[in-house]
Amino acid sequence: MAPQDAILGWDEDSNAEAYDAFTRAHPMYDATSRDLARRGHLANASLVVDLCGGAGATARAILDLIPARARVVSVDNAAAMQRVGRRTLTDARLTWITAPAERLADHLHASSADAVVCNSAIWKTDTAAVFAAVAHILRPGGRFVFNIGGGFAGVRHPDELSTRTGPTLNALIRQVAAETHGYTPPPRDADRPPKLPMKTVTEQLTSAGLTVVGTEVTAQHSTMAEKKAWLSIPVFARPEGDFTHAQRMHILDAAYAMTTPDAPAVTSWLVVVAQRPEATA
Repeated sequence: MAPQDAILGWDEDSNAEAYDAFTRAHPMYDATSRDLARRGHLANASLVVDLCGGAGATARAILDLIPARARVVSVDNAAAMQRVGRRTLTDARLTWITAPAERLADHLHASSADAVVCNSAIWKTDTAAVFAAVAHILRPGGRFVFNIGGGFAGVRHPDELSTRTGPTLNALIRQVAAETHGYTPPPRDADRPPKLPMKTVTEQLTSAGLTVVGTEVTAQHSTMAEKKAWLSIPVFARPEGDFTHAQRMHILDAAYAMTTPDAPAVTSWLVVVAQRPEATA
């Protein structure tokens, strides 16, 4: 089973196909992709990098905003994800590079990119190395836009707290697993220090030569039905531990039966916009 932040498993066809199907059936990744692309100021861009681009959900949002002459390069180290993307996204302006985010600068010229966009993935990388690589390929004035899941950044949007009317689906999954399998959950996220707080992000960006020009805690609104669909993707399935995927799906079904499908679910994000400083005379 992949760890909680889903670092592993992306180069498996089952995950790639399920993830792509989710992005097409549900608005979560489309909405966050469009939000980040908008913040990239892409109207006059010539080259935009979709970093950790997976099967192309964010590339689609970028392609909608860039000029007809511009190019998008989608970089991801999971060939399975890119195989799905190549099949379903055929815009001639898009190029695919299979490589780790940390090796971005090996594949693009220095100061060549107008913007780099990274959706729902930066905390899965060696961020210090990635920030340095991004700084190398950004042109002066170019933007780096990314988001961090609220739990990893240690932030919560007020909507996440005010909207909650009962246990989360994750909490119900742990409850069902404990009752039916004797499952003992690991320490709650609230008991752990955040993996990538803004202080760390700022320090690493500054060290790489990038300047933070904007941050915002945003809320992504969805439903229990969408959350169930997301947790059905093998790489995201719960609970952690020695369970088969079939067992996890049985637990998920039992937990979901304790909810209302259209009950609201809110996810918090920390959105960061950084910039390579303009050249000085």
